[in-house]
Amino acid sequence: MAKQLEMQFVTEIGQTTITLEAPKEPIDPVAVKAAMDEVVASEAFYSAKGKLVAVKGARLIDRNVTEYEI
Repeated sequence: MAKQLEMQFVTEIGQTTITLEAPKEPIDPVAVKAAMDEVVASEAFYSAKGKLVAVKGARLIDRNVTEYEI
């Protein structure tokens, strides 16, 4: 089972995501929003779609993988 926290941002010409592997749980939406606001304010990231300009949302992705020996 693999979990990821996907943070979605609005950029100058679209949107982009930043994904964190194995996030600390339980997820605190207030803390995630505050961290995302800091990322936008710091202008530390730049994507092919331009700089991050706003927070769009966040989601926890829970993925189960079953491998079979063949």
